Amino acid sequence: MGRIMQREFPEAPLVGVGAVVVDEGRVLLVRRGTEPLRGQWSLPGGLLELGEPLNAGVVREVREETGLIVEPVELIELLDRIHREGERVRYHYVIADYLCRVVGGALKAASDADAVRWVERAEWNSHPPRLPAVAGRTLRLDPVTVRVIEIGWQRAQVLQAERREGR
Repeated sequence: MGRIMQREFPEAPLVGVGAVVVDEGRVLLVRRGTEPLRGQWSLPGGLLELGEPLNAGVVREVREETGLIVEPVELIELLDRIHREGERVRYHYVIADYLCRVVGGALKAASDADAVRWVERAEWNSHPPRLPAVAGRTLRLDPVTVRVIEIGWQRAQVLQAERREGR
């Protein structure tokens, strides 16, 4: 019987994947339904399962959280997210964020995402990053998330231009 992975106050960093899903110039965000980041908007993603390749993990996580089927295009960034509580590490994730394109499915919040939505560049690229009010609340994005979104969005624009030019 395998060990259960301890997310909170782990013994070692946990490996996760994230997706910058770009479609028609917009980026897909999910509102987290569980800790860490409960109630905050972020990129779809989660932890790898044992023996699961990174590409397969990002496809699975996006499908589980959003109902969409994506194709990973390329790795955007490898980063760590460390949340401390005093001197203890409450959460420590190493996350591989991928640029992805939609190839199927139907958008619907599921799994540990309690909402999903597409956002335009002006919404995440404002200073400070804010999304329009939903149900009377202004939504904010973490600066690291904004950076990763912008890198992915910029790369998607380059790839789209290259496809138009036939490269």
